[in-house]
Amino acid sequence: MKRNKEKTSKPVETIDTLIGSGSILQGDLEFTGGLRVDGHIKGHVSAQDSNNGTLVLSESGVIEGDVNVPHVVVNGTVRGNIASNGHVELQANAKVTGDIHYKAVEMELGAVLNGSLVSDVSSPVYDVVSGGKEKNEA
Repeated sequence: MKRNKEKTSKPVETIDTLIGSGSILQGDLEFTGGLRVDGHIKGHVSAQDSNNGTLVLSESGVIEGDVNVPHVVVNGTVRGNIASNGHVELQANAKVTGDIHYKAVEMELGAVLNGSLVSDVSSPVYDVVSGGKEKNEA
């Protein structure tokens, strides 16, 4: 019996974009490669390539909006849903208020999740489209 091999994604190992501590970004953000957030984002965050992209949210970082990124490492605060077709890592200082749709998840002792963990190997649930409008693919 043959299986269809899905294109697996690997985490990006370089940080191409940095939202520095003390910075506040208001609006949706779409990026390529690696993104590190030490500041505050008030809007949705998504990777342009649905199979390639890494978001690292530091302990001081805050995102108020939905996140649609293949690989997500959270050590800060997310107030919104997270959709990942790769790996989600909740580190010890992570605070997530929202649902997490994941293919693989790792949660350290001390991480806080106020929402649901949904094992979802299909396409991500939340996607930000141009024009600032949101579509739901579920």
